[in-house]
Amino acid sequence: MPLASHAASVRLEEIELRVLQIPLVAPFTTSFGTETVREVIVVRARTDVGEGWGEIVTQSAPLYSSEYTQGAWDVATRWLVPALLDRRALAPEDVAPTLEPFVGHRMAKAGLELAVIDAALRSEGRSFASYLGGAAAMIPSGVSVGIQPDPAALVETVRGYLDEGYVRIKIKIKPGRDIAETDAVRSAFPDIPLQVDANSAYTLADADLLAQLDRFGLLLIEQPLQEDDIVDHAALAQQLKTPICLDESITSVKAARDALALGATTVINVKAGRVGGYLEALRIADLCASAGIPVWCGGMLETGIGRAANAALAAHPGFTLPGDVSASARFYARDIVTQPAVLEDGHVRVPTGPGLGVEIDSEALEAFTVARETLRA
Repeated sequence: MPLASHAASVRLEEIELRVLQIPLVAPFTTSFGTETVREVIVVRARTDVGEGWGEIVTQSAPLYSSEYTQGAWDVATRWLVPALLDRRALAPEDVAPTLEPFVGHRMAKAGLELAVIDAALRSEGRSFASYLGGAAAMIPSGVSVGIQPDPAALVETVRGYLDEGYVRIKIKIKPGRDIAETDAVRSAFPDIPLQVDANSAYTLADADLLAQLDRFGLLLIEQPLQEDDIVDHAALAQQLKTPICLDESITSVKAARDALALGATTVINVKAGRVGGYLEALRIADLCASAGIPVWCGGMLETGIGRAANAALAAHPGFTLPGDVSASARFYARDIVTQPAVLEDGHVRVPTGPGLGVEIDSEALEAFTVARETLRA
């Protein structure tokens, strides 16, 4: 389903970038490390018709991705933002083509695109969900559970999220912290929708180990092998009953098309930051819908800015599985928007106001800011 219509053009006057450091309510551990503070870049685009907000979802170190805070800051301030400010007028659909000459840096590009989209849609009084073709007023909410000290602690953590109402559980795994953890959760909760996420922690040599996960009736195993191991993922898929879902490997609609053609995946996790923007994310969802491949919206511990955008994306009819758009309180005691996402009977409400449909909590924004820079046309 393509965009219902293009958004208005705006004239960029200045773009402000801020690095925020927001404490997490609890440490979040994956196969590549533990986070206690979320470092993220927030974008404010000031235009002739108002302002818009975006979020660059890089992390402080290049562990999940080759992109990281200081790298994104450097490329944005030296090349990406000046390229956008050089345009006399700019529609949201123009952002990606304008930035295409600069190789990679998809998360930085996505955050800038989102700020322009938000500004343009606010000027029209149109919501982001309607712009993307979203139809759902509420989306089912899954939760991502980090690696815990032991299987018993994991079970109790999962129990807490189920008591809160989350409709799907995803647990992080890594070598040595996989079979026992999955067994413990499945034994305690035999009927819940359950999936595991390896964040590229295994190799094809671990196929026999990963095959042991088949007995747990999982929805999927997410990104078991390295990002560039598309052929190995296809080989692994032949050895497992559990569906393989690709995350880090899907960096564009072309990457998604190639992975499907090779049989490397039968489910795709779409993250707008990872693929370069929400418009590219929508193209991937359309590709998967035409191929009969289920997709869901992943998360990067977004603030209320990115969380609102993800809710709008997940409201698109192509997103058929519960995603990682959880309540803000899952990660933050205080968010930077005045109305953070909350859980309502296992669902999150899709914002309906103009643009992203959220307003910034200026005091919280200032409290978490550790660096800022403004570039002007």
